[in-house]
Amino acid sequence: MAKVVYWNHSPTPYFVARFNAIARRGKLDFEAWFNDRREPIRSWDVDEREWLFPARYIPKRRLLGWSERVPVPELLASRPDLLVQEYDRAHLSAGFLAGRALASRTAFRVLPNYDAWSERTWWREASKHAVFRAVDAAKVPGQAGATLACRYGLPAERIATVTQSIDVERLGTARAVGAAARTQARASLGLEGCVFIYVGRLWSGKGVDDLFTAYERLAETGVDASLLLLGDGPDEQHYRERASRLARVVFGGFVQAKDIPAYYSLADAMTFPTLGDPHGLVVEEAMAAGLPVICSDAAGDIEARLPPSVGRVVPVRNARALEGAMRELASDLALRERMGRAAAATAAYRTHDRYAEDFESFVTETLARPARRGPAPGAARLAGRALAFASRAREPAMPLRLATQP
Repeated sequence: MAKVVYWNHSPTPYFVARFNAIARRGKLDFEAWFNDRREPIRSWDVDEREWLFPARYIPKRRLLGWSERVPVPELLASRPDLLVQEYDRAHLSAGFLAGRALASRTAFRVLPNYDAWSERTWWREASKHAVFRAVDAAKVPGQAGATLACRYGLPAERIATVTQSIDVERLGTARAVGAAARTQARASLGLEGCVFIYVGRLWSGKGVDDLFTAYERLAETGVDASLLLLGDGPDEQHYRERASRLARVVFGGFVQAKDIPAYYSLADAMTFPTLGDPHGLVVEEAMAAGLPVICSDAAGDIEARLPPSVGRVVPVRNARALEGAMRELASDLALRERMGRAAAATAAYRTHDRYAEDFESFVTETLARPARRGPAPGAARLAGRALAFASRAREPAMPLRLATQP
């Protein structure tokens, strides 16, 4: 049974559910590593008692005069067949070098990125070209991620698509809420007409300014609509000030994953005007809940994910186009209902079991291929061995939290 380690920033609800699916299937000797229990900008609950997989938190250590989370002791202790990780931070690159020396194979999780969210520098670009020429494989959610990995130097045959999954069954409960209960819940919040929901951080990078501009124009022309915003973020006060001049704008605060279907059930359509999301799983969440979706074209693979039968893709930073799509849906109940049914059907395959199946296939294919050879992988191995040697007398590996522990 292949020993697989997945090293991620933090235990997001998505990752926990996916890793639990892998554990339930029992086809891999799987272990998760996390840097932080919760990133500072996030508000989700973390309850390790729900985890079915063994895991560790990687601490900061001093290594060669540098204090960061580089899991050299853990790699020395576990020697995995495959190390899967991200690559876009300095400590991740250092960890990759160690993995190149101490794991049989290495792989990256690759999502598309956008300049609106990322600062491109020559040294970052150079480092990406270097590590992509040394890594063995990549898993991607779609063609945009594959194109990015190829651009940085990974051969196409070493790239696999793995489904970005959601809790389809739980989200589908939003469609089962009765009309009377829905009407009462909407009235209690002051929601009337066509209710547009936004779920995400209250931050300008998500395009929320464009959403407010579009909604303001709808209100000025008498469109019967409301706006429900779920989430928190650094720009929340700014948007509350804008909302103070508008009717029917409701802030629901941050909502935990288990509670989100109840809010989706109140809405008629989702709006997601992001300026640069690598993916944006709220799109699939809303679809599974039976909602048509309006999304900017700055979310990964969105044209393939959101066909015209289930929503509208509008140009990024274009409040006028966003307004037009919102106006179209607000004025046509039959269209919304037709799109909502198609949306639920379109999202139905994105289960966590589907993710686990895809991930297992990715692992099998990656381990079946020879490790990459050549100057770049050779140099990465030498650098990783130097890191391993420098850390041997340092702190031991963090203990593994087993699934059976409380």
